[in-house]
Formats: sequence, structure tokens, C-alpha cells
Amino acid sequence: MLQRLMPRSDGFFDDFDAQCTTTLEGTRLLHALFSDYRDVGDRVRALQAVEHRGDAVAKAAFTRLHREFITPFERIHIHALVSRIDGVLDLAHAAGSRLHAYELPECLPEATELARLLMLCAEQVRDVVTCLRAIKQPERILTGCEALRRLRGQADTVLGTGLGRLFRGDLPPLTVMKWKGVYDLLETALDRCVDVVQVVEGVVLEHS
Repeated sequence: MLQRLMPRSDGFFDDFDAQCTTTLEGTRLLHALFSDYRDVGDRVRALQAVEHRGDAVAKAAFTRLHREFITPFERIHIHALVSRIDGVLDLAHAAGSRLHAYELPECLPEATELARLLMLCAEQVRDVVTCLRAIKQPERILTGCEALRRLRGQADTVLGTGLGRLFRGDLPPLTVMKWKGVYDLLETALDRCVDVVQVVEGVVLEHS
């Protein structure tokens, strides 16, 4: 049945692709900011523009969901997929905005590495979501989901090291609080990537 329905619903996959592409662009901008920490205000504004585009894509996808009678898979899964991909970009923008608002003078190496891992997770999200068009090949999708989980595990190690550095007592307490807020946003963005692949796995297991 799924094979008969999916060709009528390409618009949803176009929405997913556009959303993943925009989210990946945002995480790349965030990583570039962490890696080359200058012109923070201008670069956060560029990230905000991408985030606004992502919101527009998500809105279009939700509109399609309410309008279309036939969907490629369960509506609850489509809604969750759109919401969680959008959440990754929102949190990436929030992390960049927090850097600007807090006027942090320099970037910490663990934060830069977390931003890199977030970017890699966004790439993996794009790959597995794109593969939903070819859901007849579930092994490829599930392999990509597992690869993202390994990246998330690496991020846990980096986060532990970064928090350890914060709480050693070398930094002023206010700076520690500021960086803790940034780390929390990066961690939650990484968790949203895992949320995306959990939805994808549910779709694959239901229809394979």
C-alpha cells in the first residue's frame, strides 16, 4: 500500500528536503561562528535569516499536512518530523544568539567541537530523511540512524569534558553560567537530531 501512496505525496518529501537543507545551512553557519569567533553580531543575524526561512518551510509543511488527504505515512509522524527538524535549527540559532547576547570574549574548544558534531548530525539527519523517498531500502536508513547515534555519543564525551573545564574554578562564576547556558542549547539541539531519527525509525519499522 505504501508504494502506491508515496508517488502521490512528493510534496511532503520536498518539504522535508527543504527543511533539512535549511537546517544544515544553519548548523554550518553556527560551526563557522564557533570556529572563527569574530563579527559575532553580523553572523548571528545571518543565522537568524536562515532560521526564519526554516520557519517558513515548516509552516508550508504544516499547511500541506492540513490540506492534503493522502499522506506518505501517518500524519502524527509527519508532524513530529517537521517539528523536530525545525527544533534543531531553532536551537542552533538560539545558541548563536546567546553568544552574542552574553558578549563572550572568546570561544571554548569543547563548544566548537560540539558545534561541529551538531553540524555532522544535521548532515546525517538530511541523509536519512532524504532516504524516506526510498523506504523500500530500510537497511540504508537504519544504518544512517545508528551513525547519528554514534555522533551523539561522541558529543556526550565532549560535553563532559567541557563542563569539567567550566567547573574547575578557573573561570569567573558569571562566565561559567553563560557558557552553561550555551552548552545546554547545543546539547538540546543534538537531542533533537536523535528525536528526528527516532521518528524515521518508527516510519521504517511500520512500513518495511
